[in-house]
Amino acid sequence: MHTASGELMHANAHSHLIKEKRGDLIITRSMPVFSHTLGVRGVCDVVEFHKDDCGVPLFGREGLWLPIPIEYKSGKPKMHDADRLQLCAQALCLEEMLSCSDIQIAYVYYGETKHREAVPLTEDLRKTVCETFVEMRGYYDRLYTPRVKPTKGCASCSLNDNCLPKLPQEGRVTAYIKNALAEDNKQ
Repeated sequence: MHTASGELMHANAHSHLIKEKRGDLIITRSMPVFSHTLGVRGVCDVVEFHKDDCGVPLFGREGLWLPIPIEYKSGKPKMHDADRLQLCAQALCLEEMLSCSDIQIAYVYYGETKHREAVPLTEDLRKTVCETFVEMRGYYDRLYTPRVKPTKGCASCSLNDNCLPKLPQEGRVTAYIKNALAEDNKQ
């Protein structure tokens, strides 16, 4: 239910058909981003470009434009930093792609509260994002998958089928697959 609700909320945010310009504001949706430095790519729900002397030139537009990523979440603000880290990663990608100076702020719009929350992109947040990607790259290079730490949020997570949090914490994946296949053969 949460996944479907989130997908509906993102329908407008990800519509390539909706393009907006309001005075000194350009709104782009579903913008692909990447960073060679971090070794990551993704899609920003919305990027607002505000006309600003500290911004960057945009093809086909006069003046300089400051990018500000906006992430849409169907729920409400969380106690952990996942949403803020995601936004910071998007900002780092935009900075590298557009060769712009530090983006100072980003926003998360929460559908449950119908509120846009400002996310200051601090040096600590940037450092955590970079360290996390280095750690993830290390896992990937070693072909290591960290164990899942299941939480109550796992049941409503859109990645539940990929992550498999109910996979036994003890034992090996091969044993789990053998047991699952054995059960299928009994039926």
